Amino acid sequence: MKVLSYILSPIFVLTFTLLLIIFHPFQWLSFTLFGIKAHSKVVNALNYTLVKSMLLIGVTVRVINKHKIPENTPIIFVSNHQSISDIPPIGWYFRKYNPKFVSKIELGKGVPSVSFNLKNGGAALIDRKDSKQSISELINFSKRINKNKWSAVIFPEGTRSRNGVPKNFAKNGLKVIAKFNKEGYIVPLTINNSWKIFKYGKFPLGIGNPITITTHQPIKIDSLPIDELLEKTESVIKEHIK
Repeated sequence: MKVLSYILSPIFVLTFTLLLIIFHPFQWLSFTLFGIKAHSKVVNALNYTLVKSMLLIGVTVRVINKHKIPENTPIIFVSNHQSISDIPPIGWYFRKYNPKFVSKIELGKGVPSVSFNLKNGGAALIDRKDSKQSISELINFSKRINKNKWSAVIFPEGTRSRNGVPKNFAKNGLKVIAKFNKEGYIVPLTINNSWKIFKYGKFPLGIGNPITITTHQPIKIDSLPIDELLEKTESVIKEHIK
């Protein structure tokens, strides 16, 4: 299996990189000429192609959702974080809710498609070394989510789990977003298996490991005291990590 991964990994990496490069000018054109709604459609198409490109390494994505996610209200998707492969599936499968990510500021430049989308698509770019900037950015982000009835996507672990074992959740960012969207809902997500794509490190990639994203019962933000709400969210996410 590992021998095969040496053959398939370069094909996937080349395809993934080319997709980012190809979609970059389309993002710029759609945003510049037609605005953020047209830009969002291009980003959706990008996420779809990125998800399908993972088939080159035998990785499928399955979303398990037994709950009705409320519409026309702010949604905060809260998830564990296992690899960069978590992001395109969330962007594609939950596109109906206009997901906007909380990301580290370093990704705001230098990465084709990704950086443009983060800077212009409504995301939050936070500087982990500057708490003042982070809080200010999250407040502005939270207000955008509320005004536009978008959804926020946040990974409270901060950094990816390299072996699937969840890290402690840092809850301050989530608290800020919840504070400005009390009428909305938190939707916990549990991601399994995406860390296995990088189980050998950056190269070769792990192949044939299906990713699952499980959606849990939406929780009304103002239904519980904030600390209890966040503890419940963390608990339900972690108890479904395999």
